[in-house]
Order: sequence, then structure tokens, then C-alpha cells
Amino acid sequence: MKMESKDLHECDIEKIENVFPEAIAEIEDPTTGTIERKIDFDKLKECISGSYAEGIKERYEFTWPGKKQAKIEAFTPIKKTLRPCKKESKAWDSTENVYIKGDNLDALKLLQESYLNSVKLIYIDPPYNTGNDFVYRDDFQINSQEYSGLTGEVEKDTGARLFKNMETNGRFHSDWCSMIYSRLMLAKNLLSEDGAIFISIDDNEVGNLRKICDEIFGESNFITQMVWSAGRKNDSKLISVSHEYILCYVKSKKYHQDNSILWREKKQGLDEIYATYDKLKRTYGDNYSKIEGELKKWYKSLPKTHPAVNHAHYCNVDKNGIYFAADISWPGGGGPKYEVLHPVTKKPVRIPSRGWIYPTPQRMQEMIDADKVHFGPDETYVPCTKSYLKDKEYAAPYSTFYKDGRAATKRLRELMGGDYFENPKDEEIIQDIIEFTNTKNSIILDFFSGSGTTAHAVFLQNAIDDGKRKFIMVQIPENVDEKSNAFKAGYRTISEIGMERIRRAGEKINKGDIGFRVYKVDTTNMEDVYYSSKEYNQSTISGLIDNIKKDRTPDDLLAAIMIEWGLELSLPYESMALGNNTVYSVDHNMLIACFDADISETTVRSISKMKPTYVVFRDSSFKNVQDKINLGELFKNESPETVIKVL
Repeated sequence: MKMESKDLHECDIEKIENVFPEAIAEIEDPTTGTIERKIDFDKLKECISGSYAEGIKERYEFTWPGKKQAKIEAFTPIKKTLRPCKKESKAWDSTENVYIKGDNLDALKLLQESYLNSVKLIYIDPPYNTGNDFVYRDDFQINSQEYSGLTGEVEKDTGARLFKNMETNGRFHSDWCSMIYSRLMLAKNLLSEDGAIFISIDDNEVGNLRKICDEIFGESNFITQMVWSAGRKNDSKLISVSHEYILCYVKSKKYHQDNSILWREKKQGLDEIYATYDKLKRTYGDNYSKIEGELKKWYKSLPKTHPAVNHAHYCNVDKNGIYFAADISWPGGGGPKYEVLHPVTKKPVRIPSRGWIYPTPQRMQEMIDADKVHFGPDETYVPCTKSYLKDKEYAAPYSTFYKDGRAATKRLRELMGGDYFENPKDEEIIQDIIEFTNTKNSIILDFFSGSGTTAHAVFLQNAIDDGKRKFIMVQIPENVDEKSNAFKAGYRTISEIGMERIRRAGEKINKGDIGFRVYKVDTTNMEDVYYSSKEYNQSTISGLIDNIKKDRTPDDLLAAIMIEWGLELSLPYESMALGNNTVYSVDHNMLIACFDADISETTVRSISKMKPTYVVFRDSSFKNVQDKINLGELFKNESPETVIKVL
């Protein structure tokens, strides 16, 4: 087994080679002597167009110093793995939720096989690049000499993994663009065909982010740039900036159109409207005119930012509830025109200029008998149809909305018992996104999970509609400030705060799957070997008999195997005793693994009779080559479809 993340660049080369083999060149690296396969883009263009490739031409594109390195870094495989952290997990054996501690670039690479085209919704709240927040520093960052050749500026490269991207940094925007670019490239691979990504951002980088997303997801798959008004701020000398953005793209707008996929959300402010109506109904009984008058007064008393104000036209009331007197005419004109009598005056009412919406007098009478037509005081008014609020509770989401930004901070403070995280995202806003994107039985990913807001939102929505959503959260264990309230309360990293928030939110909601499996990004389970041929001796060779690191457990090895074979990290598994051996079964014998030092033939035969899809053993479990040959023959007879691998 390779035990490293998928080489996405090599996958692309293989796809092109299948169609245009002449466009693949093999080039020897003069330093190492190894042969590398590369795409000859000139030949590829000739294959596609049938003409000779021309030189580089000017074209419209968005670029920055470091973009090429960002692409390379996204495609470069890593020799890392995910190790289970059962003590930090909650309900490990039953939960389908996953929390990963580590660099999200590494995590995204490790998730490529297991979650390819499988994630329905991605929500991220990356660093806004304000000059005070952290930005991830990666190997794709160009060094100071390279940058100075492009910009004329020089900066000493500290080589730090994580740094505060101050505005004094000459590569201020370039570093941020490189950071987000490689991660979004990998994230796109995980989205399902009906999937969508929502990205929170503010004015500092929204322009650059929009161009990057247009390139990665396709300009045609852009949906909208939502504007969240979070309340007035008094910290500006010129204009009080009280908004931020949420960029939205889908994996394939065509797929949404072809499959008639709609996004609908429940209108905001309805609970307050219904509560007011119920109160008035108890007070005034069947005096509907009085209820209507008081309801209109209540609407006028609300601040303009209150969500119920958007529905103030729903101010009419009858025995069936609150309704809006809607247009009764034929859309576009040319509708039928026939006589309709007013129910009180018994005289013909005014006919709308575009004709009635109902095609026949008989159909109109049916609607009148059902009390679904609103008449004016007399026949001089054109009637209307009754559009009840209870039938119109859902609508396409608005691209602009108001939500007090302080509310989320207050709720998190109450949940955690203190102020341990600055500027948390609003779980109710993310919950709305989760609801209207039709994610009821889907995977939701947040690889900048921070305080765990997205996980909290998943719990909330699952509790409301009995959904089976499961989440994957990723957060680098960034140290908290030693002077902060969080540090004083015992938290040492952002991920510790996030996990505790998820635990507490789950316990408060206490419905559905409120657990999560914790994994951490770590070095590969395999020993690194750096001996040259001259350095091999009996001692070094005996040390290589078992190539697995001494501190790795069977759970570590099993997780790495699941990643390599593209199995979801949330799949159930159990251990069982077969003779003197311990055997692990993943997802009801889909994968069976045994890591014991000595495996009996009886155990191997029992495993083969289970007919697993995959089976894994340690190389050191077999005494000689003949035992491995016998293993293959045994499975060939008992379970020929099983894929066998050794560590």
C-alpha cells in the first residue's frame, strides 16, 4: 500500500494519456535520475485543434506571484495520515460525524479518495485577511528572492508554518490568494454534482475571492453574492461598514436546472406574526375587522429591520387565518371576462382589465363558495384571491438579509459560560443555508471550522426535521492567546474550544446523532528509511522487517487503510477474536484487517469465508514468501473477488 494521499496530478495525466498518449512526455530528473511523466501542452493543443501550437498570447486572467506554486502544492501528495483520538471523541462507535485536528490543506488531500463527489454542502469562514488574523503558510509560498524578482520587494522568509499576515507584508494579498486557492481546488473535487459552496468574506478580499472562485468553480456556476447586514458599527471615521458577504457557487448549475432543483427557505419573522395573531384572536374572537386593524398597527410599530415587516402585506384575516389579498387577473392579459356578483350588494363587480384568472364562471363560483375570494366593500372594487400566509411560508432565499451580529456572540457566551471565541459565525444563518439547500441526508463540510458553528447548525436542523446530515469539521490546533479568557479557562487551542462547543451544543439539543469522531493529521504510519545501499548491514536489515512506527496502534493503521481505499471515516467497525488473533471488521465485513505479528492459517481461512471486499495484513505477520503465496491461493479458492493488500 502507498500510504500517502492521492496524487491528483498523476490522475489527470492518466486521463489525458487514455485519449492523447502522444501528449505525455517522460523526462529524466538530472538530480535524482528518476523519470517523471509530464503533459506536453503544445502537443496536446495540436492533438485537440489539429494545428501547430503557437506561442503564448496575451489573455484575460487573474494571477499573482505564487499562483503556479499554489497549483503545484494542491496536486502534490503527502506522506501523512489521520490518527484516531478516541478520548476526545464523543460516541465513537455510533456517530457518523467527523472532527479533524490539523492543517486543512493536509486534511483535504487525505479526504480526496473517501469523499470524492460526496459532499452536498461546504460552508467556510476563512480568515478575512484584515491584517490581524492568521493565514496558513505552506510549501507553495515563493521565497523572498523569487518575489523580489517580480515585485522589487525583499522580505526575510522565516519558514514559519503559521503567521500573522500583516498589511506590512509585501505579499499581503498574494499570500492570502495562494492559501485559499489550493484549498478551494481540492474542495471542488469533494462536491457532489448537486453540491454547493458558501464562503463568508468581507471587503478585504471579496474581489480576489470572486475571481478565484470563477476560475475554480466556473463563472457559469456562480449563484449570488449574499449580503449580510449585521448591525451598525460606530468605529469608522467615514462610513460605518455593517455588512459582510457570503459567496455562493454550485458544482453544476446545469445539473440543478436539468433536475429542477429549487432552493426554498422558511420566511423569517413568521413565528412573531403567528404569536401576535393568536394573541389578538384570544382578545377579539371572531371580530376579524378589529383583528386586522390591530395587526396593521403591530406591523407599523416594528423597526424597519424586523423580518416580520417584509410580510406586512399579510394583514387580512378570516376564519382560516392570515392572508394577503392578491391579484385575481389573468397573467399577461387576454383572460376570460364574465359577470361576477358582489355577495352583499348583488351587483356585478368590476372586471380586471386582463380578465379573470379563473377560466370559467363555474370555477370562479367554486372559489367563492370555498371562501377563497376577497371582495371589497361594494361592487366598485375588483375582487382578489386570498393568499394565506400558512400556504406561502417558503420562498427563494433573499440575497440580502439582516441579522444582528451580536446575537451569536451572546448565545455562544451563554453556552460556553464565558467569552472564549471572538466574532463567532451565527449558527442560525448557517442553519438556514443547511435547510434551503436540501441537505437532509447529506455530508456537510467546513474546513475552517473555528468555534464549531457549522456542526452546531447541523445539530439544530437535524433536530427540527429529523434529518440524517453528518458533518466533517477541520480546524488547525492554533494556540490561543495566553492572556485570553479561553486560556485562563483551560483551553489551549482553537480546536479545543470548537470540540467543547460541539459537545455542549449536542447535549443541549439532545436529539439525533450528537457525537463526533476526532482524528488528527499526523506523519505517516510507515517508518522513513534513508539508508544508502552502502549503509545496509545485518542490523539495519533486521530493523526493516517491520516497517510500521512503534507508536502506532491498530486503530491508527485501520484509519490509514480506510483513507487509502476511499472508505468514509464514519463507517462503523468492530474488533473480534478469531482463534488467537484479533480481527477488525469495517462496515459489516466490507473491509477486514488483522495486524497481529503471527496469523494462523485457521484465522486466514475464517476471514476468507467472510468474503470481504478488501482484506489487509501486516507484511511482518508472515514468516516467509511461501506463506504469502498460500494466502493468495486460499483467497483465490474461497473468495476470488477479495482485494488483498499488505502493509
